[in-house]
Order: sequence, then structure tokens, then C-alpha cells
Amino acid sequence: QVQLVDSGGGLVQAGGSLRLSCAASGRTFSKYAMGWFRQAPGKEREFVAAISRSGSMTHYGDSVKGRFTISRDNAKNTVDLQMNSLRSEDTAVYYCYARPGVRFRRYWGQGTQVTVSS
Repeated sequence: QVQLVDSGGGLVQAGGSLRLSCAASGRTFSKYAMGWFRQAPGKEREFVAAISRSGSMTHYGDSVKGRFTISRDNAKNTVDLQMNSLRSEDTAVYYCYARPGVRFRRYWGQGTQVTVSS
């Protein structure tokens, strides 16, 4: 089982940037696909980005394409989310996840708050 710790959230003005990071425990990090979801108040959890085990493939939600970039470092057991051109609608709690395969459950981080002021 993997344990995840999210960090990097904060308050930023619209148009600004933030970089979120997710640190994973364990020695099998490279066996997990990783990604991020977010949840704004009163809304359902929304897919943000995902990255394959090797990092060779990425996938983004429509609302963040071209603005956010996901990356991973399997040597450091981390996955990052670089967020540029932030908008007020990006305000949410962002959750990192790890998933060993599509037929398996996701493991979640504790979440980190991102607030974008307009």
C-alpha cells in the first residue's frame, strides 16, 4: 500500500502559477499510475491530470489543458503538478492519487488547498 502526502497549495492571484507536489512512501512507486483530482465547494470531484508509470504518457482534463503540466520523478517518489495561468475557477482542494491499475482502487493524499483570487 502506498501513502501520499500533498503539498504546495496556497493563495495566488489570477494569472499566477503554483506547483503542487505529492510525495509517496514505499519502494514500488514506479508501479503506480499517478494523477490529480480537485474538488471545489459544492461540486463533485473533477479529474485534473494523470501520468503513466514511466511518465511517458499524460492526460489532462479539458479545463486545464495547455495550462497545467504533470510530471513525476520515480527516483524521488514524487509527482508534481505545475499550474500556470491560474483562474478563479481553479480554486479547489487538490488531491493526488496513486493507482496500480485500472481495475484497482485509487489511493489518495490528504489534499492541498489552492485559492485563486480574481
